Amino acid sequence: MIVPIDQIDPDTLTNLIKEFVLREGTDYGEEEAALEQKIEQVKMQLKTGTAVLVFSELHETINIMPASDFQSHVDYE
Repeated sequence: MIVPIDQIDPDTLTNLIKEFVLREGTDYGEEEAALEQKIEQVKMQLKTGTAVLVFSELHETINIMPASDFQSHVDYE
């Protein structure tokens, strides 16, 4: 289930994104980005809809994923 980011407290959203960024170890190219910059990049992706916040009722977890991956996952089920 996609969770609308406007229904989450801003501090909670930032903490979810921070946990995601630290867990993912994403490659940001030749120059490594600062943690705050990475958080802002993910936040912008969530705001523009290129990424979504997904709650798994089965696992009772929340994750951030590309919107296209979520749609593929839903189509597969």
